[in-house]
Amino acid sequence: MTTGTSQTNGIETAWRMDGPADGPVVLLSNSLMSNYHMWDLTVPALSDRYRVLRYDTRGHGRSGSTPGDYNVAQLADDAIALLDALNIERAHCVGLSLGGMICQQLGARYPQRVRSLGLCDTACEMTPRSAWEERIQNARNKGPAALADMTLQRWFTPAFHQREAAQVAAVRKMITDMQLEGYIGCASAVRDLAQSTMLLKISAPTLILTGRDDPSTTVEQATVLHRLIPQSELVVLDDAAHLSNIEQPQAFNRALRGFLDRTEARA
Repeated sequence: MTTGTSQTNGIETAWRMDGPADGPVVLLSNSLMSNYHMWDLTVPALSDRYRVLRYDTRGHGRSGSTPGDYNVAQLADDAIALLDALNIERAHCVGLSLGGMICQQLGARYPQRVRSLGLCDTACEMTPRSAWEERIQNARNKGPAALADMTLQRWFTPAFHQREAAQVAAVRKMITDMQLEGYIGCASAVRDLAQSTMLLKISAPTLILTGRDDPSTTVEQATVLHRLIPQSELVVLDDAAHLSNIEQPQAFNRALRGFLDRTEARA
């Protein structure tokens, strides 16, 4: 395990690497209002074979932020700058929610850098815009922590809230630690998301993985991704909402690891 920070696209980006130095790289991109620890249950399922690189998106965790609205293309450029800084030529790129939006950009705009894509609980369009405007204004007025209760209701099923209170509390801390500047910037990127036509440019093998009970990025939205991305497969996880990698880690890890291994076997 190695941790560090790198200069990327005008900010300091915090990252962590696990797994063998000579393994194929898997890049993990976090959701809005989390940090790279959201992948703590995923990394052990990969790091025996893969070199797993996770990082804090701009304005999240220990990474730097800049004022103003961000866009998903900018956040994808951050990820490429991180690969460049660490001398990584190609990676399997896996992201959840905002991270999945970033990975769509990587697959469409940087195909030579992408071994495969894992698009988890994500979408290519987000509506309604007014809902995101309201969240951004609430964060400005009261801080991102004021959004925690509403966010956690969307992120996990009621059964998980009852069953795994410690896990929910850990995720709540990620939300309450969120930088205001980073939240406004990244929430604006989600608000303005419109990249369905870009999906037609993706040529990498793609896994689309989503929770059946996800109210934030629905199975219907995952199906749109599946229909528009040529080499894609869709897996729907039962009894999981938005953070399906945390709510159903065994099923999530089994699907992701199987996909990565099949992709490597065909390479």
